[in-house]
Amino acid sequence: MNGVAPEGWPVFSAATRLLVIAPHPDDETIATGVLVQQVRAAGGEVRIVLLTGGDNNPWPQRWLERRWRIAAADRRRWARRRGEELQHALAALGIPPSALQALDWPDLGLTEMLLHATDSAAATVLDAVSRFSPDLIALPSLQDRHPDHSAAHVLLRLALVGRPAPPALFTYLVHGRAGHGGGLPITASPAQMANKRVALRAHGSQLALSGKRLWRLAERSETYRDLRRAPPALASLPWHPPRWLRPWLQLDVVDPAGVRSWRWQDAPLRRGADGAFHLSLPAGERAAPRFARLSMQLRSPWIFDHWGWCQLETRDGSAGADVAPPDRPS
Repeated sequence: MNGVAPEGWPVFSAATRLLVIAPHPDDETIATGVLVQQVRAAGGEVRIVLLTGGDNNPWPQRWLERRWRIAAADRRRWARRRGEELQHALAALGIPPSALQALDWPDLGLTEMLLHATDSAAATVLDAVSRFSPDLIALPSLQDRHPDHSAAHVLLRLALVGRPAPPALFTYLVHGRAGHGGGLPITASPAQMANKRVALRAHGSQLALSGKRLWRLAERSETYRDLRRAPPALASLPWHPPRWLRPWLQLDVVDPAGVRSWRWQDAPLRRGADGAFHLSLPAGERAAPRFARLSMQLRSPWIFDHWGWCQLETRDGSAGADVAPPDRPS
């Protein structure tokens, strides 16, 4: 299929270099199993950057290993198992073992890294990008409700700030649907779907308890959003949390200038005439892209975000271009 491009996509060819950012083993199959096959069929090269080993997933491990307590050694063994499954999945998709780069970051810990080790984490991601020099990156959507996925999006965007001729960014959504309409689908051939199903079966540890959900996700048409055509960044926060809940809420803001965190009642917010909350930062702080996250600071067994992340305009009215503009008098 050299020289043939799905609608809205660049032409895939032997010159195509696709980098897939996968927070966990199985994301590469569920989200991009058809895309990577099409790039490979056109003669292009694919690299998978796996952020975590998927070791912090205790319920399938408890079920399959008939144990309740999961110690550090058990988690390491589980990560090895998931790594072996991933190798089989990549083989089914036609991806050689040398195409995998595993960062071994903490599963369910990417938000913590983003907020507390921003520079080093972004530098590691930038190094992975620079080593491969992709022209196309498939990365998780900012609207994905799994915190590792949305944090991975923010880290990649920060890592690319100021980079000349940045690659095209196409986002995929695994957990959730909100805000991801109008995407670009990839149409699979019967053979590509068959290979994708073989790849998903390789992730047997994840199918044990979540098989129906994972098969449903994998059978969907792979749909991406080209960030060059994404809706503009928001002028105000999209959330209206109830007053009684606000004492337990935290607002985090991340941009190239750094990370700032407040309890909701201490955050620099103003209420607009439309009732929306606007972030009020000093006039000189115009670094873009800027991302905000609302979270509840109470322990919960539910791992998915309720509010999650959004991208905000900077004070000069930019729509979040991935460069840090110079300061200007306000």
